[in-house]
Amino acid sequence: MSSATSPDTRASAGTQQSARRPGLGAVYAVEMGKLVRQTRVRVVSLVMLVAPWVFILLVLHQDRLPLETLYGRYLKITGFATPMVVLVTAAQWLLPLIASFISGDMFSSDDNHGTYKTILTRSVTRGAVYWGKVLAGLSATVLLVLSIGASALAAGLVCVGAQDFISVGSTLVTPGAAFGDVAISWLSVVPGVVGFASIALFVSVVTRNSVLGVVVPVVVGLVCQMYMFLNAWDTVRHLMLNWTMIAWRGLLDDPSYATPLERGILVSLVYIVVFLAAGYLVFRRRDIKEG
Repeated sequence: MSSATSPDTRASAGTQQSARRPGLGAVYAVEMGKLVRQTRVRVVSLVMLVAPWVFILLVLHQDRLPLETLYGRYLKITGFATPMVVLVTAAQWLLPLIASFISGDMFSSDDNHGTYKTILTRSVTRGAVYWGKVLAGLSATVLLVLSIGASALAAGLVCVGAQDFISVGSTLVTPGAAFGDVAISWLSVVPGVVGFASIALFVSVVTRNSVLGVVVPVVVGLVCQMYMFLNAWDTVRHLMLNWTMIAWRGLLDDPSYATPLERGILVSLVYIVVFLAAGYLVFRRRDIKEG
C-alpha cells in the first residue's frame, strides 16, 4: 500500500489547519486571563476599589473637610459628592498611573520571558498578537477606572445618602439627574485614560522594558499636570491628555458647554491612533530570532 498523500489532501489539511489557527479573539482571551491571574493586578484593583470607602468613612469621622477640593465641602451633605471628589483627585494623578500599570507590561513581559519566538512562529500572526494585547490592555484599564467610579458612587450613597446634588454652576440637582452627571463625568475621562494607556503600550513595545512602560507615561502625566498648574499657553494645555480628563466640568456648569470635552476627545483620538499605529509598525518589523 502507498502512504503517499495527494496534493489535494495536503492542501485540504493545510486549509483546515489555517482555519483553526488562533486569531485576535484567542489572544485577547489569553491576555485577559493573564491579567486576571496576576497577583499585583488583583491587589492594586482591590486597593483602588476599597479606597473610596475608606476615604468617605474617614471624612465622616472628622470635623474638617477638604474645602480646597471641588465638591469637598459637600461630602457630608450628599453621597454624590464622593465620586466627584475621587474623580477630581484621580484625574490629576491616579488615572495615568492606572493606565500605565495595566498596559505598560503587556508586551515587555513576553520579551522578558522570551516567548515571542514560539508564539509568532507556531501559533498566531503578529497582527493578532499585537491587537489582541492592545485590546486586552485597554479594556482592562477602562474596566478598572469605571469600577473605581462605581465603587466611589456606592460608597457615597451607602455612607451619606442620595440627597440632592450641587453642580459646578451651584445649581441644585435631583438625585436622578445627579446619577447621570456622575456617570457622564466618569465616562468622559475614558478617552484620556485610553490615550495614556496607548502611550504605555507604545513604550512597552519599543523599549521591551516593563519599568519604562509604567514609568514613562506617569512622568509624562506629571509633567503635563505641572504645566497645567502654571499660567501657561492655553493652546498647549488643550493638547494635553490631562486637560481632556477635566473637561467634564463644562458639562456640569450652568449653562453647560461641551466644547472642551469635544476638543479633548479629538485630542485623545490623535494620541491613541498615533501611538498604537507606531507601536504596531515597530512590532511588525521586530526581529524575534532571539526570543
